[in-house]
Amino acid sequence: MSEQAGDDDFLPDDLEAVQDALVEWYEADHRDYPWRRIDDPYEILVSEVMSQQTQLDRVVSAWEDFLERWPAVEDLAAAERGEVVGFWTDHSLGYNNRAKYLHEAARQVTEDRDGQWPTDPDGLSELMGVGPYTANAVASFAFNNGNAVVDTNVKRVLYRAFDVPDDDDDFEATAQRLMPAGRSEVWNNAIMELGGVACEKTPDCDGAQCPWREWCSAYQSGDFTAPDVPTQPEFEGSRRQFRGRVISVLNEYDELALDELGPRVRVDYAPDGEYGREWLRGLLSDLADDELVAVTDDGGEPVASLRS
Repeated sequence: MSEQAGDDDFLPDDLEAVQDALVEWYEADHRDYPWRRIDDPYEILVSEVMSQQTQLDRVVSAWEDFLERWPAVEDLAAAERGEVVGFWTDHSLGYNNRAKYLHEAARQVTEDRDGQWPTDPDGLSELMGVGPYTANAVASFAFNNGNAVVDTNVKRVLYRAFDVPDDDDDFEATAQRLMPAGRSEVWNNAIMELGGVACEKTPDCDGAQCPWREWCSAYQSGDFTAPDVPTQPEFEGSRRQFRGRVISVLNEYDELALDELGPRVRVDYAPDGEYGREWLRGLLSDLADDELVAVTDDGGEPVASLRS
């Protein structure tokens, strides 16, 4: 059973043994995603942005297609934004803003930094759309220079194994103390792998040969409750889905008037109906605010196109 030594210390006394057990488990066998074999910050950033709320197995083919089309950060920076956003939509990678921010981050690296990447989390956080988690991940996996990564999987592991309260400050402090100094690359991969294959919502402690069973509070007690995780809204039929369809259609056509665009976005489009011009104008207004779509007035009739 874990021993609580202070407000931010919920770890067993034999910390080095805990660390060694996880690293040895990970290095002996882990899921072989292609971005785990590289240290290129551009390729790793692409994988991290794609992986946000998307299953890793689905990301592989999209990541490979993306890098085939834009193999270097300079290629992405030189691309038209609409092409990048269209790719994102066609590969069902979630919120299109991520594509816009990734494109802008590429421009920052090439134009503002002369192609030189920041190597620590603080510097990486200055790139467009790169939050604390992604900055830590890229710093860790590209430069072995990150802090402890704390995602949903890591929180679940710490909560179950060491009775860490469901509190962000406690998770951050415990995760940082648990990580061996100078080993962020292997450690962050390892602890996220543990949460992804052994300590999932339904745990597989013995089947996955979890290396922390002898220290794990949940394994000893049989209580595998986990921190509350916000549920992702349903995608099918959502406003987010139709925003994506607008991007996909406009990626195929240079520009379209509302009544040309509408039926291509949803089959029940009717100009004066519930899902008609007013509804479509709302979608286009949102996308225009996000600087993804431009709407112009062509002789009194609005015309939509992707922003370059």
